[in-house]
Amino acid sequence: MREQLIKETPYPNTRASLSQELKQAGVEKDQVLLVHTSLSKVGWVNGGATAFVDALMSVIDPAAGTLVMPTQSGDWSEPSNWQHPPVPQSWWETIRETMPAFDPRKTPCPYMGVVADLFRTYPMVLRSNHPAVSFAAWGAQAGLIVERHDLDFGLGEGSPLKTLYDLDARILAVGTDYDTSTAMHLGEYRAPHAPVKTEGAPILLDKQRVWQTYQDVDLDEDQFPAVGRKLEAAGLVQPSKIGNAAVKLYSLRDAADFSERHFTDLRNIKHA
Repeated sequence: MREQLIKETPYPNTRASLSQELKQAGVEKDQVLLVHTSLSKVGWVNGGATAFVDALMSVIDPAAGTLVMPTQSGDWSEPSNWQHPPVPQSWWETIRETMPAFDPRKTPCPYMGVVADLFRTYPMVLRSNHPAVSFAAWGAQAGLIVERHDLDFGLGEGSPLKTLYDLDARILAVGTDYDTSTAMHLGEYRAPHAPVKTEGAPILLDKQRVWQTYQDVDLDEDQFPAVGRKLEAAGLVQPSKIGNAAVKLYSLRDAADFSERHFTDLRNIKHA
């Protein structure tokens, strides 16, 4: 993989070059910026994820702007709902009984990529307290963004996504497509007739580990590319490149609002 990255990279990506390309992509120092990154799409980076996080932090002024990343830990969830891959039913109770309690300081988020999993460990980065769909934030509004994160419906009105919506955040997608656009879940939650499921996770309650069940929307990211195409058709997505990666910069409010309309239309047809 590393050898292939080198072959496909025309010049070394460095912290300095990444900082410059982030600015050219439209990142400004006072923005509230929700970032999704596939580092391998950027190409070979001198310093890897560390250089990329450092580049982002060099562009955002922590006294004025805020850097945010999803730090979702999908394995901290109800095992009977696992699909990719599923686990045997005979394992479910053991998993519920022995899974470590979610800890925002140390629970990893490997499925979110190396950049997000590293970012959450940086000094002064705060992380919201949700076992499955947490967010990490650094900068002027970090405390506000992670302060409230309800266990039930964790990507809805009582979540960092709602706060990011109110703050008029921007989304920067580096080498990722719309199917990973977490903000579109806010619109999915807001649309009527949302399907609901029961989830569960180990949390600390009064300093004791408990398996806590909660309610959540049964998510459907398969619709997100269609929402993204509507955003592009409306001229609301600013494309660019960072290294080899295709980049999209767009409004979180637009993403959530377009998603809400899309899911409303879809569900109204189903419930007609």
